[in-house]
Amino acid sequence: MSVRRRLGLLLVAAALPAALLTAPAHAARPAPTAVDVVGLGVAEAHTLLTQRKVTSVQLVDSYLQRIEAYEDAYGDQPGVNAVITVNRHARAEAARLDAERRSGRTRGPLHGIPIVVKDNFDTVGMPTTSGSVALRDLYPRDDATQIRKLRDAGAIILAKTNLHEFAMNITTISSLGGQTRNPYDQQRIPGGSSGGTGAAVAASFAPAGMGSDTCGSIRIPAAHNNLVGLRPTLGLSSRDGVAPLASTQDTAGPLAGSVRDVALILDATVGYDPKDPVTAAAKGNIPRSYLTGMTNNSLQGKKVGVFTDYFGTTDAAQDTNELVRAAIDDMAALGAESVELGPQPEIMAAAAAANRVRDEFERDLNAYLDAARGKPRDLARLEPPYREITLADIATSGQVTPSVLTTLRNWVDSPTLPNPSYTEKLRQRDILQAKLTELMAEHDLDALVYPTISEPPAVIGTTQSYLNCRLAGYSGFPALSVPAGFTADGLPVGVELLGEPFAEPALLSMGYAYEQATEHRTPPESTPALR
Repeated sequence: MSVRRRLGLLLVAAALPAALLTAPAHAARPAPTAVDVVGLGVAEAHTLLTQRKVTSVQLVDSYLQRIEAYEDAYGDQPGVNAVITVNRHARAEAARLDAERRSGRTRGPLHGIPIVVKDNFDTVGMPTTSGSVALRDLYPRDDATQIRKLRDAGAIILAKTNLHEFAMNITTISSLGGQTRNPYDQQRIPGGSSGGTGAAVAASFAPAGMGSDTCGSIRIPAAHNNLVGLRPTLGLSSRDGVAPLASTQDTAGPLAGSVRDVALILDATVGYDPKDPVTAAAKGNIPRSYLTGMTNNSLQGKKVGVFTDYFGTTDAAQDTNELVRAAIDDMAALGAESVELGPQPEIMAAAAAANRVRDEFERDLNAYLDAARGKPRDLARLEPPYREITLADIATSGQVTPSVLTTLRNWVDSPTLPNPSYTEKLRQRDILQAKLTELMAEHDLDALVYPTISEPPAVIGTTQSYLNCRLAGYSGFPALSVPAGFTADGLPVGVELLGEPFAEPALLSMGYAYEQATEHRTPPESTPALR
C-alpha cells in the first residue's frame, strides 16, 4: 500500500471534520465526461466556461480521471506519480462556482479553473507536508497568501503535488510522495524541486500550477516538462504560508503551458502583503495587467545578452546548447538584437559565493513550524522544546528520504545569525546584483539569455548540474523559462530570460512573442487523451 493511500486511510479513520478531509491521489472516481483537457490552457478553459461549453464540475471530473488513469503504473509505464493529496471537496467547490456563474457573478479569468499546488503551500483543509512522512499530519492555520488570492479569484485547488523533500534538490523524490517521473520519458526526472507541479501540468492533470523557487525550483521543472515557468522578483509576490528554504532567496510563482496563462495567474497573486514585509518593494511596481504589451511583435527592438558562461561543456549539454542557440536566432529573426557577452568571471564568482540556504534553513523552517497546527505530538517530543516541532525533531525521526535526511541532520544546530560567513554571503549577493545591473546597463540589455539548465532531464537515479539557477536565485532578479524545443530523443529544453527587478512585463512580452512564433509546446505522448 502506497504512503499516499495509507495517509488517506489514516484521515478517514481519524474521523476528522468534513472540512478537513482530503483524499489520496486516486480516491475520487468521477462519472465519465467528454471533455478533452489535454493541452488545455487556463485561457482556453476560461473561454469554454464563459461560452457555457463546459462546466467547472466537468473540468474537475476530467482532470481527476486523468490523475486516476496516469498517476500510478499503467500499460508499460510506471506512472507519473506527481500527486500527494487530492482535494476531496474540489467537485463541490466547482459546483458552487458554476452556480455563481449561472447567477451572473464571475470573479475573473480564473473563475472555476482547477489548479495544482506544490505541497509546501499552506492550504486549509489539506495537510502541508513538504513531501515528508514526518509532517503528514501538519495542517495550516490558514491559506498561504497566494492560495487565498487564487481562491478569491475563483481558482479551485485540485490537488497538492510532490516535491523534492523540503525543496532540497531537483530530482523530486520524497518519503511521502516517492519518485515523480517526467511524462516525456518516465525513466527520467521531472526537475525540481517543484517537479510534481511540473509533471502534473505537463500530463494535463491541471492547466496550471504553483511552485516555489529558491534557486531554480520553478524554472528547471518548466524546462524539463516543456512548460513556461516564472521566478518572480523577490518581493513581487508573498511567501507567507510557503514552507521556507531560505527567506532571502525564496520566491513562489506559476508554471503553465503558455506565457499568457502565467500572466493570468500572476495578475491574481502579486502585491504587497503585510505578512511578508519584503513585498513592500512591490508597491508602485505592478502593472494594471501582465497581459498588457504581449504581442507577436514584442521582441522587435529588444536587446538580449547571451550569457555564454551558462552554456554547458559536457557532451550531454550539446543538444541543449544547439536548441538554445536556435532560440536566440529565432529571437533575432523576430527583431531582437543579440550580444555575445563572453566570460563574466566577477559575476560567476559572486554567484558561486552567495548561496544562503545552509545558513537560513533551520531558523526559517523552525519559525514556519511554530505557526502551524495539527502538530504530531510524538514528533514534537523527540527533541526539546518538547511542545514544538523543530528541524531537530524531523531529523531525529528519520522519516525523511535518505539523501535529504543526511542534509537535515548536518544542518541541525546551525550557527546563529548573523555571523561573519553569512555576512560575507550577503555581501556577495549585493556584488552579484550590482554586477548584473552594470552588465545590463553597459550593453543596454533588456534581458540576459541562456539555457535554463545545461542538460536535458537526467535518468532517475543519476544526478545533473543545475548551476544555471544561480543568477536569478541568488540575486533576487526575475527570470522566465520558455520551451525551446526537443532533443533528438524527444526531451524538452528550456531557454531562460533574466531581467532587472520588476521587469516581469518585459520578460513576459518577449517570451510571448518567441512562444507564439515557435510553438514548441507539445503534450507528452505517454499521457494521451482518454477515450
